[in-house]
Amino acid sequence: MARLAWFTPLPPERSGIAAYNADLLPRLAAAHDIDVYTATEAAQPLDGTALPVFPAHEFAWRQLQRPYDLNVYQLGNAPCHDFIWPHLARYPGLVVLHDGQLHHARGRLLLAAPEGAPASVVRRGRDAYRAEFRYNHPDAPPDVSRLVIDSLAGSIYYFYPMLRWVVRTARLVAVHSPGLAQDLSEDYPSVMVRSLRSGMPDPLDRNAPVRGRKLRDRYGVPRDAVLFAAYGLVTPEKRIPSILRAFAAMPASTHLLLAGGRVAHYDPAAEAEALGVADRVHFAGYVPDEELDDHVAMCDVCLSLRWPTGRETSAAWLRALAAGKPTVVTDLAHGGEVRMLDPETWDVLPAPLARSGTPDEPVSVAVSLTDEQRQLERAMRRLHDDVALREALGRAARACWSANHTMESAVNDYRAAIAHALACPAPRVHDLPAHLRPDPMEAARLIASEWGVGVDLLEG
Repeated sequence: MARLAWFTPLPPERSGIAAYNADLLPRLAAAHDIDVYTATEAAQPLDGTALPVFPAHEFAWRQLQRPYDLNVYQLGNAPCHDFIWPHLARYPGLVVLHDGQLHHARGRLLLAAPEGAPASVVRRGRDAYRAEFRYNHPDAPPDVSRLVIDSLAGSIYYFYPMLRWVVRTARLVAVHSPGLAQDLSEDYPSVMVRSLRSGMPDPLDRNAPVRGRKLRDRYGVPRDAVLFAAYGLVTPEKRIPSILRAFAAMPASTHLLLAGGRVAHYDPAAEAEALGVADRVHFAGYVPDEELDDHVAMCDVCLSLRWPTGRETSAAWLRALAAGKPTVVTDLAHGGEVRMLDPETWDVLPAPLARSGTPDEPVSVAVSLTDEQRQLERAMRRLHDDVALREALGRAARACWSANHTMESAVNDYRAAIAHALACPAPRVHDLPAHLRPDPMEAARLIASEWGVGVDLLEG
């Protein structure tokens, strides 16, 4: 039985990756000896398991006492993954990328010096960022890094994903999208990459539909209204402005639920008021993990749009599939895993990356980025009017989840990926930026210098 050090955020962290790992780890515990490492000691114990959960700062001495067979890193773009970065190059392992770009995370971590930090600290962070950017994107114009340092980058983050050193130092890279796996293999031919199916627990096992119907009363949604819903952080990137404009064109009996936390830079309530639909738009705020299935069950159509994208797999979309809900998604280049309907012609789009067992019937309606507003209105209007289409898409969605996105599917793929990673040697990468190859004597030099003592015995 392999000993694994598993690095991940956990609840109560408000993260889909934290919730996913809380579901996944107990299912893997029977086949592996797992120690879980997270940012702090505040993480909740994993229900129903004896899996130990340690703060990440304890890893180094535990590794020294009894080395692990493999480190597994659950890496995403959010701040709750910051504790993982110092370990990646030093202890190569299985890196599970939940986003296809990490520029936001790496830029913030290297450039956000604490308030009042000395100029030398700020300078070191900027130098480290420049060095990493040059390493990750050697063909990029040299001034691009300056745009980020001067806070002028905007969506340029998405053009420069900052992945090269992360994937080159991994024993194995795993992602949740066949399209992203294909792209990474082409971009980094020397790196081992494989695709994992992402799992979602069965909401029907939790009696979610019954509770979902009752939830309508809480939000004042009539039981007979067609309810559209979007889940996750309520931001322009989730195309909420486009959704609100399309919703404003729907019949007055239609309602919209926005279930997720809010951000300071966007006010969807004011936008709904300006559009004259505030009385039919309902804000759930942050929804605890244990209530998510109920909130999905209460709706008739789920809107899972995204742009710009880090090529992530939407957990909200998978949850809707598991609940057997029709969905509207953004037609993205890294998709192609399921058959979808074109709202322009209502033809079925091909699925060149479909996994075995994927239904032949369309699962979602795919909205083009180049004509988003008009196609979104067409999709929502058709799904409002056509009950038979909603039911057909819902059946195909549930079949798609059953074939490829159950927790059992995810566990099987993780077991295969762990076995694969165990067989891969740690790569030897000698050209990393200097700050990613720390001098083991640096701390000793710093301490000894305060006493006027030198520790480099062979110097000179």
